[in-house]
Amino acid sequence: MNLRLPLFVLLLISTFANAQNNMSVKDSKPFEATQNYTFICEKYAFTGEANVQVAKTDKGGILKLTVATANDKARIAGGVYVDLANGDVIPCVDKNVKESTDGKTSAYYYFTPAEFAKLRKTDIYAIRFIISGGSNTFGNQTGYFTAINKMNYFSTAYDKSKKSYDTAKEISILK
Repeated sequence: MNLRLPLFVLLLISTFANAQNNMSVKDSKPFEATQNYTFICEKYAFTGEANVQVAKTDKGGILKLTVATANDKARIAGGVYVDLANGDVIPCVDKNVKESTDGKTSAYYYFTPAEFAKLRKTDIYAIRFIISGGSNTFGNQTGYFTAINKMNYFSTAYDKSKKSYDTAKEISILK
C-alpha cells in the first residue's frame, strides 16, 4: 500500500512532463508545436506582448502570432517578417487565415520546407507585423510593431541568465 502512492505520483508527473504542445488551424488536424513563447513588444502599449508558436507540417511549418486587442475590429494584417539571429529575414505572405476569440486576434503564416530548415538552425530574433482596425477615441492601437525574442523587459548587466528563448532548439526536435 505504501509503495502504490509514490508510484502513482511518479506516473502522474511523467505523464505531464511528456505532454506536447499542439496547434490546429481552422479545425484542421493538430500539428506538433513548440511552446507558446511570449515575445516583448515594447511599442504595443496595450499589453506589450505578442505570443508566438511554431508548428511543423507535412509541407513545411506554421507560425501562429497572437496579440491581445481592445476591440473586435483590430486584426493582424498583411504579411510579417521573421528576423533570425544570424541576420536572415523570412518574409511571410498573408493568406488571410485569422481568428479572434476572447479579446485576442491570431494570424497564421506558412513556411516552406527551406524556410523551416532555417528556423531549425537559427533562433528567431524578432517578428515584425502590422495591426489594423477601426480608429476611434478609445480604440485599439494600430500600426507597425516588432516583437523581440526577450523573456523580460528589464535585466541588469550582472544577470548572466538566458534572456531569450531557444527557438531553434525546440523547432529542431519537432517531428
